[in-house]
Amino acid sequence: MKAINYYLVIEKIKEKPKDNGGFVLTETQNEDIRYLKGRVISVGDQVNGIIEGDIVHYDKHAGHGIEFDKKYYFVIKHADVVIIE
Repeated sequence: MKAINYYLVIEKIKEKPKDNGGFVLTETQNEDIRYLKGRVISVGDQVNGIIEGDIVHYDKHAGHGIEFDKKYYFVIKHADVVIIE
């Protein structure tokens, strides 16, 4: 599987539950978090500054899911990436 143009294929990284003053917040309580974290699996040929293996933070409303080889990935536009770790 290879991304084309300005698209990235991302494997979502599941975040650990966060705590707030000793209280553990569940996933549903973390819904106010706007950005998700993922590992870049494939980079389109028009994307600069992002390489395969980078860890990125991207808008949680971005892109769409796709299943490939029994794994679930997300396809997003490079413009939805806000931070590269």
